[in-house]
Amino acid sequence: MERYCEQEKNCLRVYVPRELDHHEADRLKQEADFFIETGQVKTLVFDFAGTEFMDSSGIGVIIGRSRKMGYFGGEVYAEHLSGRILKIFKVSGLHTLIRTSVPKQQKEREGEKHNA
Repeated sequence: MERYCEQEKNCLRVYVPRELDHHEADRLKQEADFFIETGQVKTLVFDFAGTEFMDSSGIGVIIGRSRKMGYFGGEVYAEHLSGRILKIFKVSGLHTLIRTSVPKQQKEREGEKHNA
């Protein structure tokens, strides 16, 4: 079973699978919620680097995690959106709920992690 989430301090990075359909959406939701519900996640980053397809259940998972992060006072970002995924974000309205870039401080921290 593939893992979707990786936590570094108070940032949870969710690696969205190549196809985010109903089956994958449910697994991603369960894994992300496990981390979010600890209350230690302040930043959630959806990484769409390898994603080619997302249906309505995927959109629902993204919206649900965004709301859940709002309850805990956190922020949500999406990065590495292909043209197709960006179009889905715009048509569905996700672009109004989720920022499509990661804060500079977070990128710097992750850069330190990868350079270490």
